[in-house]
Amino acid sequence: MASTPLFVGLDVGGTTMKAAVVDDNGTPLSKPVVMNTEPERGQEAGLETMCETIRRAVAAAKLTMADITAIGVATPGLMDLKAGLILDPPNLKPWKNVPVRDRIQNVFKLPTIYQNDANAAAYGEFWVGAGQDATSMVLFTLGTGVGGGIILGDYILEGEHSHGGELGHMRIESPQYGRRCGCGARGCLEAYGSASSVVRRTRDELAEWRGPSKLKAYYTANDDELTAKVIFDIADKGDDLARKIVDDTAYYLALGACAVIATVDPDMIVFGGGMAVAESFRAKIHEYVVRFGLTHPVKQVKVAFAKLGSDAGFIGTAGGARLAMKKLPRPEGVKG
Repeated sequence: MASTPLFVGLDVGGTTMKAAVVDDNGTPLSKPVVMNTEPERGQEAGLETMCETIRRAVAAAKLTMADITAIGVATPGLMDLKAGLILDPPNLKPWKNVPVRDRIQNVFKLPTIYQNDANAAAYGEFWVGAGQDATSMVLFTLGTGVGGGIILGDYILEGEHSHGGELGHMRIESPQYGRRCGCGARGCLEAYGSASSVVRRTRDELAEWRGPSKLKAYYTANDDELTAKVIFDIADKGDDLARKIVDDTAYYLALGACAVIATVDPDMIVFGGGMAVAESFRAKIHEYVVRFGLTHPVKQVKVAFAKLGSDAGFIGTAGGARLAMKKLPRPEGVKG
């Protein structure tokens, strides 16, 4: 048995899942173990892959399950956190009503905490990443969609129905005329501020742009060739159209941040994902936040970029397990 508490964090995605043992200070004890999720094989196979990823993570740290205090698991998609279920995840079809928490808890006989993946990433950044010196923090994750998580002190805001922190679905434009989001509604932040929406907006702008632009070389490119990174790189070289796209993206994300500031009044707002790399982009977001946000709090809120990258998920879900151990009773039949 380890002399200090150790936690396994497992972050499940639609393509791969990643796990590692994390110590009481938020330090992974080895490189994370990565396994293919292969959701098409069905949920029983997926549950066994989760268990195997956990076993391999413990072995990679040269430990045994007897050394582990608790396990944290994070997944994407619709979920019932209180029941420990993935409900109907769009990126994990055909899984439905999957008892993630109870299965892992029953297999390993250890306390197991279940969490939304974006909330887990937010807690990871708050615990040992960009927000480790903050007292409260909101994370926006910018990828195919826009995810989010809200951390208040050591409290992860899950919401009454397990959907707290769905920041990508705040309305920043008219629900009648705004851009269509992946959720089917119009006007969501995700339809304007995600990496994939940057590409879609660029294609729309290209159809009407009359001036010169290096982006015109990508007019017929597929989405593997025309990416948000390409657009941001071209903007850095002074291209007017690309700079407009980047500036508009900063504006939309700032509107989302201003709504969060008015609702939560956090100490820090953090942006993560592939677009969150250029200091000029962060500065532009902050400029718009100051311009459009509530006068007093926007002068104090810090705007930063995430530091943990793709490791935030497994570190944060291990941290969530650590946090829960301070206040949750042990389930019947579970040691620890």
